[in-house]
Amino acid sequence: MKTVIATALIALASTLSAPSMAADGHNGHGAMPADMKMQSHAPAEAKMVDGTVKKVDKTAGKVTLAHGPLTNLGMDMSMTMAFRVKDAAWLDQMKDGDKIRFVAEDINGVLTVVKFEPAK
Repeated sequence: MKTVIATALIALASTLSAPSMAADGHNGHGAMPADMKMQSHAPAEAKMVDGTVKKVDKTAGKVTLAHGPLTNLGMDMSMTMAFRVKDAAWLDQMKDGDKIRFVAEDINGVLTVVKFEPAK
């Protein structure tokens, strides 16, 4: 029984350490010239999206918006949904039927309007 457990632990340890050993063995391969800049993988700033205010819920600090695709959030379709707002005072500037442009982000798992302006 001890042999089976020991063998299983060795196999597990080998499996977990193999990727890091493989990566170490390739250091220096295809190295970039010192004057070449690394491309940033930071997400691009989200674009403003057109929306229509469907409901303002000041008590909950939320606004329901019908909106176009929110590609920065992986939503490729138009839909209607509720969002928290970054600044509760914004809810005083919105009313049902208003056309707005906004940016929403996922802040700690909560979809939140972080920027908005009346549509022109």
